[in-house]
Amino acid sequence: MIIDRLCEEVKKYGPVCVGLDTKIEYLPEYLKDKDISDSEKLFEFNRKIIDDTLDTCACYKVQIAHYESLGLEGLKAYSETLKYIKENNKLSIGDIKRGDILSTATMYAKAHFEGEFEADFITVNPYMGEDAISPYYEYIKSKEKGLFVLMKTSNPSSSDFQDLEVKDEKLYMEVAKKIESWGEEFVGQSGYSSIGGVVGLTGAGELINIKNELKNSFFLIPGYGAQGGDPKVLKQLFKDGICAVINSSRKIITAHKNVDETETFSLCARKETLRMREDIGWEK
Repeated sequence: MIIDRLCEEVKKYGPVCVGLDTKIEYLPEYLKDKDISDSEKLFEFNRKIIDDTLDTCACYKVQIAHYESLGLEGLKAYSETLKYIKENNKLSIGDIKRGDILSTATMYAKAHFEGEFEADFITVNPYMGEDAISPYYEYIKSKEKGLFVLMKTSNPSSSDFQDLEVKDEKLYMEVAKKIESWGEEFVGQSGYSSIGGVVGLTGAGELINIKNELKNSFFLIPGYGAQGGDPKVLKQLFKDGICAVINSSRKIITAHKNVDETETFSLCARKETLRMREDIGWEK
């Protein structure tokens, strides 16, 4: 199971997930001014950050909207970035948050677990029920792929729906339990399932509640850094062992801003990743 490989990467390199949510404005000035295409600029930026953080993180999350917004040029950089991560024997998360009916989800599975946009894990939205998730099962079984399904998100208005009371319990908890049940047949030797959950660090109480309720779910945790999540919560979460990867995007990939706008920008990203590992209390 792919989750076992991710757990091994976490044990070896720590629980940091480097988010490559790259925008042109994040690039150092020398690279912005370079006489190459936007696609080549984005990929060069990502490539250098990957090169200098390989031994400091468990995986990379590539957020597709940042590339889609630039059209075909951006999607080329998205594809090249995923391929480069794979070439370096690291794990990738395609942050695509898809969620649609059975026939459409089948095409999303093919698009993001095969071909030009192939990733090891992808993020998906469970709002339409298991029909939106089940087309990915065959890839988990036969292609060593995995999912991170939205459980409790870190955006400010997540409470509009996720905190509604259902059966004397918050809706997000009902969703989390259902997601864990979908993943029961995909539990690996690590004790975790290749169907995990996305839970934001900004909701500390919710994160701990979900962890205490679910036994086989591994988490992708956004909300660290620019979104203001408290890293102290992670020490409580990890008291019985590391059960998540913690994503940081802007704080890592823009670490060079106001410090170093030269070709050594990727070393600033490395330094921030190492600082993050210390901040969340990871010790090898």
